[in-house]
Amino acid sequence: MIWFKKITPADLNERPADHLGSLIGIEFIEINDDSISARMPVDARTHQPAGILHGGASVVLAETLGSVASNMVVDDSKYMGVGLEINANHLRPVKSGFVTGICKSLHIGAKTHVWEIKMYDDRGKMNCISRLTVAIIPRI
Repeated sequence: MIWFKKITPADLNERPADHLGSLIGIEFIEINDDSISARMPVDARTHQPAGILHGGASVVLAETLGSVASNMVVDDSKYMGVGLEINANHLRPVKSGFVTGICKSLHIGAKTHVWEIKMYDDRGKMNCISRLTVAIIPRI
């Protein structure tokens, strides 16, 4: 297990609701030994004007998953993870339902973490793949 301490999806979903992830409906659904998953609705909050999932919303899901994962790996009383760089390839459009992101580590170092986030639609088709680099900094 890569996590510093045991946290459940319910713990993550009980965080304050005044941040971007909760405003667009991101919900954590699973934490395994080496991965974390969350889902996001594809609706008016996350659509672009053409009526499909906005690529920026996918990036918000990816950054939310990777940043939370980094903060679960470190001693959060001493350190915090902040996004340093992100990229995303949008592979297919999604009109409705949910997309589910699965986040796994590619590198966990003392000063940086790199996460791969794959997103799937309700049919199990990959619609986006993202990579997030997180800087680990002392907690202020």
